[in-house]
Amino acid sequence: MTSAAAHSSPVRRAADPAVVAALAVAVVAAATLAGAWFFQLVLDIRPCPLCLEQRYAYYLAVPLGLLVAFAASRGAPRQVVLAGFAMLLLAALANAWLGGYHAGVEWQFWQGPTDCSGPVVDLGSAGTLLQRLDTVKVIRCDEVQWRFLGLSLAGYNVLISMLMALIALWGIVAAKRIAA
Repeated sequence: MTSAAAHSSPVRRAADPAVVAALAVAVVAAATLAGAWFFQLVLDIRPCPLCLEQRYAYYLAVPLGLLVAFAASRGAPRQVVLAGFAMLLLAALANAWLGGYHAGVEWQFWQGPTDCSGPVVDLGSAGTLLQRLDTVKVIRCDEVQWRFLGLSLAGYNVLISMLMALIALWGIVAAKRIAA
């Protein structure tokens, strides 16, 4: 067997760092979503609107990470794999920024969105107020429901998103090296 044939075998490509990086991003994103759903459904820690927005990057990263891993393992053109990693990197960095913004809202460093933080200004009439109190539970973005080692879930989102960004960056470097 020639060295070119050995390099292009499915077993060899599956061990490529680009494949491993893409799979790692997908696994980290899936584990993070599982954790978020555990906190919500089992521990009854309900997400605020900013928490829900922070999940979007993970919902993107799971299928995109798997798609990039599949493409890299099948010898897709380098530009396709690099574009996938670039999207994963941008999503992770944007999510880290959103998590940092949310953590700043929780620490009262700045004002958060008016729909989930700050004073309540429009209570409506007394009749509708009582009706609203029975049917709507507003989860505030500026109140921390859970902390561990001083960090809220938004703070942990920053760390996890930065980890995913580093892994995606590693995937970009690996994809460039393999194709060179």
